[in-house]
Amino acid sequence: MRKEGKKVVPGQRDAARGSGPGRTDDTPADDTPADDTPADDTPADDTPADGARPVYRPGSAHRTHSAEERFRYWFDTTLTRGIAALCGWLALVCLALVVPVSTVLAWTDQRTPASLGSRIAAVWRNTGQTMRLGGEVGPPLRVALSVLLALIALFYVSTLVSLITTGLTDRLIALNRGHARILESGHTVVLGWSEQIPTVVSELVAARTDGRRRVIAVLADRDKPAMEEDLRTAVGTTGRTRIVCRTGRPTDPAALARVSPATADSVLVLPRDDPHDDTGVVKTLLSLSAAAGEADPVRVVAAVRDDRYLTAARLAGGARATVLDMDDITARLLADCARQPGLSLVHQELLDFAGHEFHTVADPGAPGRTFDEAARACPVSTAVGIVHGDGTVALNPPRATPILADDTLLLIAEDERSTRLSVTPTSYDPTALTHAPPEAPLRPERVLLLGWNRRAPRIAAQLAGRTPPGSSLDVVAEPRTATLTGIRAVTEAVGAHLAVFHRPGDPTLRATTDALDLDRYDTVIVLGPDHRPGRPAPDDRTLVTLLHLRARENEGGRRLPVVAEMTDDRNRLIAPQAPGADFIVSGRLIGLLMTQISQNPHLTAVFEELLAPDGNSLHLRPAAHYVRTGRAASFASVAASAARQGACAIGYRSHSRATTAPDHGLRVNPPKAHIRHWHPEDQVVVIARGTPPRP
Repeated sequence: MRKEGKKVVPGQRDAARGSGPGRTDDTPADDTPADDTPADDTPADDTPADGARPVYRPGSAHRTHSAEERFRYWFDTTLTRGIAALCGWLALVCLALVVPVSTVLAWTDQRTPASLGSRIAAVWRNTGQTMRLGGEVGPPLRVALSVLLALIALFYVSTLVSLITTGLTDRLIALNRGHARILESGHTVVLGWSEQIPTVVSELVAARTDGRRRVIAVLADRDKPAMEEDLRTAVGTTGRTRIVCRTGRPTDPAALARVSPATADSVLVLPRDDPHDDTGVVKTLLSLSAAAGEADPVRVVAAVRDDRYLTAARLAGGARATVLDMDDITARLLADCARQPGLSLVHQELLDFAGHEFHTVADPGAPGRTFDEAARACPVSTAVGIVHGDGTVALNPPRATPILADDTLLLIAEDERSTRLSVTPTSYDPTALTHAPPEAPLRPERVLLLGWNRRAPRIAAQLAGRTPPGSSLDVVAEPRTATLTGIRAVTEAVGAHLAVFHRPGDPTLRATTDALDLDRYDTVIVLGPDHRPGRPAPDDRTLVTLLHLRARENEGGRRLPVVAEMTDDRNRLIAPQAPGADFIVSGRLIGLLMTQISQNPHLTAVFEELLAPDGNSLHLRPAAHYVRTGRAASFASVAASAARQGACAIGYRSHSRATTAPDHGLRVNPPKAHIRHWHPEDQVVVIARGTPPRP
């Protein structure tokens, strides 16, 4: 006979089955029908007879809170009730402190009558004066009215203080956000935040303004306190120059209005760190035109990294804007320094406001003189050109060129105060002068390029325009698709003037540099890869390559002329290279050039000609070309000899101090009366026409 199964209620089934993850009301308990389930007549100890779920009952595990915990909880709950509770607690705490102290004072004061009422009145007066409750004594109504008036006064004063505090706090918060507008005129505006910002602001601070107060306004899409802290660390003491930071996008005309660009003396639009962001420079120039107006005479200096946006940027900026091509300028500097080791030091000195730089001066004594007479009348400065009345610049003009009434002299000087002409010309020793020997036939040059980036084709093009026929360029780079495509394009473009060869290899590997015959090359150019987000800095690979070259130099004993491109000036200080070697820190040099042009717009044409393969450029020539070596002579004699040969002598580089002195032996714009002993291996820095031969 089959045993009847016990009927199971859904609640009982759940209780017996239990609940847990994965168990739902639609999930059967098992595959056995309910009628076949054996009966269990023994209920569980904690299970109610009706099959309901167990009910929690406090037991021995129940935790008893201490009196301290209960008081803290009660106190915290009281504080959460709002301002009234806070004021009440504040009053109670003050009374708990003031009343006992007032009582002690009243009972110990010899002037207080000994009666209890008098002492209680004294306690009340002390308490009322301390709590600002009036402290009046007398009839209860008088005491109550005095307390009411004191409370009204206290409420008024506290409310007034709160309003003032809140207003000042809101104003300070608004100022810290950098949204307030500045009301300045004749100031300098810097738009954007990039690697050039420390250089640009530092140079603007160092620019000599004859003690005048200067204001520099920086607008960038960053927090104002963060900008101020970074600039404070990078620039240091600013003297009479005040730096004002404002937060906002330079591409927004409403944000541009915060720095008053229409009344500024000059505006600098910094390039973005990524070449793909050059569209931001174009938009900033468009926004600047909208904010300042098309007819406003403010000077604008901007820079782009990718030449594809150069034309658009110049159209957006208009006639008042000077837009620099960073890649083109960097390529020109690298090509010049590769052919003339040490030339980067000259560029650094001319671009840095801390040394000697270009100035223009309208001296009343200049008109009526020739350029040669004016140049000889500069005892502590060096005349290098004439700025005509129409704005054109004649660099190193013929010595007999007359200076007209609306012309100004272009000089290299320490500051504006030292640019005045003297009445009498500086004397020199005619017996110390010599003539340059006949130029030897130019021989082909071999250049080694280690690495590849987007500036490499421009460097090859610049070398093709500067090197003699038959020269060659060996490129050592990894055979990536972009590199191979670029090398093929360069070969097609300059193959008729410069032979280009590709040697596959990674310049950061010692095996690659060991396989090279470095004695075959006249110079070596080291390039880092293009900067890309998420990848190591380009300078890291450059430093590794320089380490291998320095090791080869130490092993072979030959000093190898190396010029390296870097993006961070701090890496130049740790680079493993001989003192005075050439480093082109592209970002810093562009920042220096932008600052110089913002202070003197005529310098655009000057540096354009100095960096061109033809025309007047900087040369490092042997001192024997101008003065007799092995004897002492003044720099006035060097300048006079250079003038006879159609050049402007602007300085010299001492051979004995090239590797030991902090300035690497370079001195730009020495006084004409400066006398020194000239060594055969000393070099004279001149501005002369033509492509300089390789030393």
